[in-house]
Amino acid sequence: MKSVKVEDAIGMVLGHDLTKIVPNGFKGAAFRKGHIITDKDVQELKDMGKYHINVIELDEETLHENEAALKIAVAAAGEGIYITEPVEGKVSLKAKSAGLLKINLEALYAINEVENVMMATRHGNTLVEKDAIAAGTRIIPLVIDRQSIEEVERICAKLGPIVSIKELVPLRTGVVVTGSEVFDGRIKDRFGPPLVEKLRGYGAEPMGIKYAPDSQDEIGARIDEFLEEGAQLVIAAGGMSVDADDLTPSAIRSVADEVVTYGSPVLPGAMFMLAYSKERPIVGLPACGMYFRITVLDIVLPRLMAGEKLSRRDIALLSHGGLCLGCEVCTYPVCPFGK
Repeated sequence: MKSVKVEDAIGMVLGHDLTKIVPNGFKGAAFRKGHIITDKDVQELKDMGKYHINVIELDEETLHENEAALKIAVAAAGEGIYITEPVEGKVSLKAKSAGLLKINLEALYAINEVENVMMATRHGNTLVEKDAIAAGTRIIPLVIDRQSIEEVERICAKLGPIVSIKELVPLRTGVVVTGSEVFDGRIKDRFGPPLVEKLRGYGAEPMGIKYAPDSQDEIGARIDEFLEEGAQLVIAAGGMSVDADDLTPSAIRSVADEVVTYGSPVLPGAMFMLAYSKERPIVGLPACGMYFRITVLDIVLPRLMAGEKLSRRDIALLSHGGLCLGCEVCTYPVCPFGK
């Protein structure tokens, strides 16, 4: 930092806040640290009694914090993201539309290892609304060497964008409620209707509810019927335990051409099942879906609706953060569950 005449400071970066005091009136920062001095500023600075100021001089090898933050954001922004103008050196990355936030962790960690560069994001695989902030970035000092920003750009070019949004597809979804006690009318169905409402809440298009007794063939037939009717997702609710009468897992196996998992490292939702039939997901939802407002389905469903085909590894990764704390007042998704 050096002291120069205000006339000579044009194009240079202000090294600290400059306070303006008006008797019986305004007192505060008239010019903020990091401001680039323009010819229009000279007279106001002199009116404030500032004939010399401390500045940081830019050259071809350095970038001002605003320009640097914009370059980082441009390199990091993926599909569905727009960038705000810099405010005091910080740039925000926001969602163009509602959808599922995706974070490229490898690239995120890599750019945060570049000296004097930072980016902070929300948790990935969470739903965000239109215009919601997804990430923020800036540099630590007022200016930075150009090579550091070029390194960030190389990282993102190699590893891919860091922040993106996947819009949810309103999947046509069939619900099969299993259990002879419901099928025979002995008890009222308390599983299907709330599940249909949950699906609507996520933007899916429920095709209705079909009922099946505790029979592998009958459950499988109801799933097949939905698939033949054009379902893009089928959820078989209930009958997922190891009890002798619980035949939903075997029924799903009988109609699927790929079983990803029977069991998940999520509570509630340990007896969850995911399979595919011609790339269309079939979900086995355990009875926890009746008794808990938020379950493994709330973690998995948005990803299925975003068009992701989940692997066994994807399910295994749910274990970190997969424990619901059962809070007296549920604040999901603003909580650790599924993060």
